[in-house]
Amino acid sequence: MADLQPVRGTHDILADDFRLHRHVCDRAAALAARHGFQEMTPPIFEFTEVFSRTLGETSDVVTKEMYTFEDRGGDSITLRPEFTAGIARAFMSNGLAQEAPLKLFARGPVFRHERPQKGRLRQFHQIDVEILGVPGAQADIEVLALAHHVLEELGVARDVSLSLNTLGDMPSRLAYRETLIAYLTPFKADLSEDSRQRLERNPMRIFDSKDAGDQKIMAEAPLLQDHLNDASRAFFDEVKSGLDTLGIAYRVDPRLVRGLDYYTHTAFEFITDTLGAQGTVLAGGRYDGLMEMMGGRPTPGIGWAAGVERLAMMIGAPPAAERPIVVIPLGDDAQTPAMKVAIDLRRSGHTVDMGYSGNLKRRMARADKANAKAVLILGSDELARGMATLRNMETGTQSDVPLNDLVETLKFHF
Repeated sequence: MADLQPVRGTHDILADDFRLHRHVCDRAAALAARHGFQEMTPPIFEFTEVFSRTLGETSDVVTKEMYTFEDRGGDSITLRPEFTAGIARAFMSNGLAQEAPLKLFARGPVFRHERPQKGRLRQFHQIDVEILGVPGAQADIEVLALAHHVLEELGVARDVSLSLNTLGDMPSRLAYRETLIAYLTPFKADLSEDSRQRLERNPMRIFDSKDAGDQKIMAEAPLLQDHLNDASRAFFDEVKSGLDTLGIAYRVDPRLVRGLDYYTHTAFEFITDTLGAQGTVLAGGRYDGLMEMMGGRPTPGIGWAAGVERLAMMIGAPPAAERPIVVIPLGDDAQTPAMKVAIDLRRSGHTVDMGYSGNLKRRMARADKANAKAVLILGSDELARGMATLRNMETGTQSDVPLNDLVETLKFHF
């Protein structure tokens, strides 16, 4: 048992880390609610088809990274590698189309079998935002505004930059696809194996290749921005104008793409140079063709997801823990009265811990280590007088306070 360790790519989120983790999630949830988003959560696992159809049969996530298994009923089940597909499935399964437009927020663990490295785990956590049922650019502007607001509130906005691109509407995408395939076909033998497989099915994903040979070929590839129709240009201009009005800085990156055909119009990433090679902390885009691909009726959508661990790494130190009041009972007779004091104080809103064992000096040292703001000592002498000894850990002053007036006294002092 002494040799047991967490599974590679997972980690225990201990108290200080969890306080920071919760800070990221709770601040994002509070801001999403302020922007009119409702919180929900899909299951941690889904039928494999939910992800294999939506993420693309040839994508790295599907072919190399998903945790897929056969359950006891013989069904193929996958731990969610991302939120959007599960939320889209929930939208259809629960007949939510009649409630559209919907603005949804979700948070929780996701699972990908990647090579563990700084800021990248096999079980990690995301915050996720989706707007379903709004075809216009106002939804794109709103999700970007929320993303920027979250990064501001977490204190990391100054360390990120927004990269923005348009993928155009479907007619633009289809016309560009043919142009890109025509450019790449003479280079087919020089492409990496992964890129050769993508050439016919999702050639735009070759822009994402990390292979040096692929990158050299793609450096001269035609760009989608040169093949947009008027409607697509107008849509992108509206998004950029909205961001300009809100004072959100961005850089147009014509090589920022999404390879799957259901993605349209806006694609974006918030990138940092503070995390080394893993620079993307928040990314998203518009996916107007997703619902139809999943067998539902056409429903426009746009959203983003952010890695909680990466955001936490950028923040660094966790927020300060609530400073407790420590109750120290001395002697067996004081145990039950001390517990009642602790319960009464907790019900009145105080954070209270109990100093259970050891001599008084040792218990006071533990209270000091816990950064207690006060210590209440109950011994036989105090109980006989109906009092407790209150020590203010900031000033070092000590006084007797009546037990029957303890809640009001502490309310005055703390």
